[in-house]
Amino acid sequence: MAVSLTGTRVSAIALPWFVLVTTGSTTQTGLVAFCEMAPYVVVKAFTGPLVDRIGPRAVSWTTDVASTVAAGAVPLLHVVDRLSFPLLLALVALIGAARGPGDLAKEVMVPEAAERGRIPLERAVGLSGTAQRLATTVGPATGGLLIASLGPLAGITLNAVCFALGSLLIKVALPRGMGRAADGGPTSRDEAEPGYWQRFGAGFTFLRGEPLLLTIIVMLAITNLLDAAFTSVLLPVWAKTSGHGPAVIGLNSSVGGGAAIAGSLIAAMVAPRMRRRVVFFASFLLAGAPRFLILAAPVPSWSVPVVFALSGFGAGFINPILGAVFFERIPRRLLGRVNALGDALGWAGIPLGGLLAGAAVTACGLAPILLTCAAAYFLTTNLAGIRPEWREMDRSRRPHETAPRPDPPLPAPTTPTPPPTPTPAADTHPTDGTTPTRRHCPPTH
Repeated sequence: MAVSLTGTRVSAIALPWFVLVTTGSTTQTGLVAFCEMAPYVVVKAFTGPLVDRIGPRAVSWTTDVASTVAAGAVPLLHVVDRLSFPLLLALVALIGAARGPGDLAKEVMVPEAAERGRIPLERAVGLSGTAQRLATTVGPATGGLLIASLGPLAGITLNAVCFALGSLLIKVALPRGMGRAADGGPTSRDEAEPGYWQRFGAGFTFLRGEPLLLTIIVMLAITNLLDAAFTSVLLPVWAKTSGHGPAVIGLNSSVGGGAAIAGSLIAAMVAPRMRRRVVFFASFLLAGAPRFLILAAPVPSWSVPVVFALSGFGAGFINPILGAVFFERIPRRLLGRVNALGDALGWAGIPLGGLLAGAAVTACGLAPILLTCAAAYFLTTNLAGIRPEWREMDRSRRPHETAPRPDPPLPAPTTPTPPPTPTPAADTHPTDGTTPTRRHCPPTH
């Protein structure tokens, strides 16, 4: 996670800056962000059943290879003067389409890693969040320095190298047998194996019966849209118009990422004892609106990294809580498809974030859009807490506290099937691992 996400964070600065300085258009900068994240969300949503069926390990390393090829083609084609803007959009879309299932596969392996490491899942999710925050710290700092010294194409090249190294680590370095398919197929010898759409429908059926998860997903869809607008358009435009340049983007993002690492490590240590709901909303209060407000205000330059540090510290607590809630409520055999649907719905606004922000800044200017986004972030994260479903967040489902929740039934097949032949009891025992994920005491924001 740390290796591949570091490359992605470098590219998140390098690619928008490359488009901004070569075209001078905020609209085209937002369009590039849209062309990466739209395929990311769509492909990720529909590959959940495949991750459950094929296994997350195989999906992870193969998709990282595809991302390596697409990312490496960008600087290569630019050097030979063959990189048109439509071709750049196509390559960026391919990177996003490969990243979606690759990120999902890595997330799905976190509960298995916790079991193999014999540590509480909250702690494992906290460490996973720390790896993500570490990438958020190292990536922007490296990207800002590379862009300032060698140009944006150096950052895009580093992204390709990180994808290649991440693929090698997953393929070679994981313990033998880890990351195999979790979906065991039919539960008896004469039962037909469920098809793709039956597996996909089972994920929807489960998610519809979880009001807390649905409420979280809706809130994240809005906040992720605003975060995408901030990262892909508003922050680069602020750096360019204020004269600070890309190095300041890396500095502020790295300060926030470093504080987020501290928050994630604290969350990992105290997670089993945290009151999730209180910490969750307090974290969003720090992580959301202040970043937008500080860029819109005429304040000393030193105050910007201070606010980014406070926001990052709050953000460090969010993913460990979200990951623990999702992993403990979703049965293992449904983990891939339900996580895929949850991530896709929660990330549905991300492709639109940069696109809308680019058009809005062109029409209204930077400061009014920053203030509007700050107000929207504050209202979304505070009004959502009024709903009664949030009380379930503090009630962890553990095998010794509640009965295991059965998986939702698969949709009935569309063609009639003959009645199954009776089989001995030993052959009809379920072998698909439908016990709850949690054995002891993060979709990513």
